[in-house]
Amino acid sequence: MDNFFIIALCLTLFFASTVHGAIGFGFGMISTPIIALFTDMQTTILYMLIPTMGANILSILSEGKFLEALRKFWFIIILMVLGSALGTVLLLYTNSDLFKLLLAAIIFLYLLQSVVKIEATFVSKYPRSSTYGLGVFGGMLSGLTNIVAPLMIMYTLEMKYTRKDTVQLSNLCFLFTKIGQITVFLLHGSFTVEDFNISMVGLAATFIGMFLGIKVKKLIDSKLYVKILKVLLFIIAFILVVQTISF
Repeated sequence: MDNFFIIALCLTLFFASTVHGAIGFGFGMISTPIIALFTDMQTTILYMLIPTMGANILSILSEGKFLEALRKFWFIIILMVLGSALGTVLLLYTNSDLFKLLLAAIIFLYLLQSVVKIEATFVSKYPRSSTYGLGVFGGMLSGLTNIVAPLMIMYTLEMKYTRKDTVQLSNLCFLFTKIGQITVFLLHGSFTVEDFNISMVGLAATFIGMFLGIKVKKLIDSKLYVKILKVLLFIIAFILVVQTISF
């Protein structure tokens, strides 16, 4: 892998982890589409596995009460791990650029639901079915695109979860799905020593960004921050669509 890509990877992970540390979410949503501009989805997710786990662990620890959150959300976490494993297998055996379009669609859904306040009343009306749906389908999306934020946000809002619960659920799900993904990649023989070394360089950039973000968490106007990020995400998703269609 050339030096330009590694530098771009580290800068992207540093920026995404700083935002994640400051507002509690956003690492995958920001970094995945940017890195996907330079390579395919399989490589993008492969290099992000260890950095994503690092960001999730730090975020979980900064929120506190890890075991309490794990006891509360263990069932949906297991479902997401299974769904993510299925999505990863599909990614391995297809590795289609069309997954970039899926990634862009998820970003547009996230932006749309935040603008028009899409309500998913069926979640509170059928909580058990919704939990199964989020777990399995959301896990598959995570395995294919590294993003499940729109579904997670709608689910937690309708279930009346607190901000702390939302952050912990999101980070716990991503942490354990990444463990599942690494297992699938290792069994398939797709996670090489070179991939590991590049991932560890990315992890270092992620840790630096997370510590910086956590330090400045209380000093940032999070509403302005989120607005800026939404504009950035829209531009990135648009580029992904154009890039994929062009090829």
